[in-house]
Amino acid sequence: MSKVTANLLLLFAAALWGFGNVAQKTVLDHLDALSAVGLRCLIGGLLVLPFVLTERRAPADSAHSSSLARVVVLFAISIMLQQLCYLGASVTNASFFVSTATVITPLAAWLLMGERPKAGLVAAAGSTVMGCLLLSGGITGFCAGDLTALLSAGCYALWTVELGRHMHAYARPFTAAAAQFLAAAAIALPLGAVQGNLSLSAASEAGPDLVVLGVFSTAAAFGIQTAALRFTSASHAAVIVSAESVFGA
Repeated sequence: MSKVTANLLLLFAAALWGFGNVAQKTVLDHLDALSAVGLRCLIGGLLVLPFVLTERRAPADSAHSSSLARVVVLFAISIMLQQLCYLGASVTNASFFVSTATVITPLAAWLLMGERPKAGLVAAAGSTVMGCLLLSGGITGFCAGDLTALLSAGCYALWTVELGRHMHAYARPFTAAAAQFLAAAAIALPLGAVQGNLSLSAASEAGPDLVVLGVFSTAAAFGIQTAALRFTSASHAAVIVSAESVFGA
């Protein structure tokens, strides 16, 4: 895959996330945040799982396992924080604050991997965040949900860097995607069952939103990002996927 193709696929993933922003809010009319995350990730994981068989076997070394574990943990934390932020934040505010990962990711790549961002990338990241702010019409107050969205952005930035490093070293995008989705489901669903309102009837009522989130926003969009990060840098990916705010406006 060429870098241009990878970047175009990331733009398509951004469109899928943007179109799914409303579903992330409306699914909470029927399910608690953790149950919603668990079910969407379960759907995404089951859809990706058959493709794992098409990839070569994973290297049997501790470095691969620890790398994949970091990616999985950061993904689970990021997606749960993102869903939780919609409990208190508006769709507009949440989309903007999560988009600040555009700026945080190049900084994380610089600090963790020594990838010093070029001036053009810094300008693009800064202008992207300002554009998202203008597109949203400004921030309407600041609440706990907005803070959660900012924390999610920070975790997403770290996840993007770690995922990029993992993909460059080991590839196997279907395995990485399935591991992330199923691990997040394994963490979120028990918590939703104990602390939330997880039930068959609630899941049925949230069915249309879960289809959008599970199939398009999780399996397709996150799956595309996982594969594309083998062929482009984490910093460039962060700028491109920030177009989610445009598609979600």
